[in-house]
Amino acid sequence: MEIDAAGLTMVQAYKLMTGIVVPRPIAWVTTLSKTGVVNLAPFSAFSFVSHDPPMVAISIGLKKGVIKDTGRNILDTGEFVVNIADQPLLQALHASATEFPPDVSEIEILGLETRDSVTVKPPRIAAAPVSLECVLHDCIEFGREPNRLMIGEVQRFYIRDGLVKDGKITTSELNPIARLGGPIYATLGEIITMPRMDYLVRQPSGG
Repeated sequence: MEIDAAGLTMVQAYKLMTGIVVPRPIAWVTTLSKTGVVNLAPFSAFSFVSHDPPMVAISIGLKKGVIKDTGRNILDTGEFVVNIADQPLLQALHASATEFPPDVSEIEILGLETRDSVTVKPPRIAAAPVSLECVLHDCIEFGREPNRLMIGEVQRFYIRDGLVKDGKITTSELNPIARLGGPIYATLGEIITMPRMDYLVRQPSGG
């Protein structure tokens, strides 16, 4: 099967891309509106883009031609928190994708507990095993829709006690939720550890 990308509608391309680029980590983002409403929404177009300083990126599209609440709040305030949800939080994470009015807080509807952040105003999700307090570094527009790539510089890490060993996250203990195509999610499943490979230079015979 071959498909000419130029002939696809935005929805058709979206369905293909979200089924191809899998599994995707999920940024469960808390923001604060200018009127003080706490917004919560999941985004699976999410990755890290720098480690010095640490930066993460979230791609936020439009909804009915209007930027989503999360994107508007980030542009208005310059702050957000990326929470990483584990398996026990799956139901709440999926429910938070519902399109609520801007003046309604998903936090309150879902009955989620929050904790105050230290360096930014949006709170973090208390039950999340990892949260990243971020300030907006840059916003880049892509595509005809367009999508906005929000790049945030991490100001502070919150990591649940016991998840870090020798400076690294124990992924099996983190037990994060991943996104597939459509309303389909996945967990880690089997974890395979491979030996580190070094490049060996073969010496000429007799050398």
